[in-house]
Amino acid sequence: MTDEPTNARKSFGDIAPKLAEITDKVLFGGVWADPSLSPRDRSLVTITNLVALYRHNELGFHLKRGIENGLTKDEIVAAITHTAFYAGWPTAMTAIQTAREALKDVS
Repeated sequence: MTDEPTNARKSFGDIAPKLAEITDKVLFGGVWADPSLSPRDRSLVTITNLVALYRHNELGFHLKRGIENGLTKDEIVAAITHTAFYAGWPTAMTAIQTAREALKDVS
C-alpha cells in the first residue's frame, strides 16, 4: 500500500488495518476497477443493492460517488423509486431521506 492515506485507512485503518488493505486492494482496486461494468453502471448497481439491503450507513457515500461516476440526481431517485417495488416501501423511504441529505448540493 502507498503511504497516502486512503478513505478506508482514514476511516478504520487504525483499528482494522487488514480490512482497510483488503478494501483498497480487492474492493476498490479489483472489483471497482473491473472494466466489465462502467463506473457509472457499477454505482447504479451498488446504490440499488444498498437500498434493497437497507444498508444506509454506506448509502450516502455511494450516492455521492454515483454522481462523480456520471449518474444524475434524477436517475438516482428513479432507481430508488423502482427499487421500492422490489425491496419494499420502507427501504425506499429511508433511502430517499438519505439521498435528500447526501445530494442537497447537486442540481
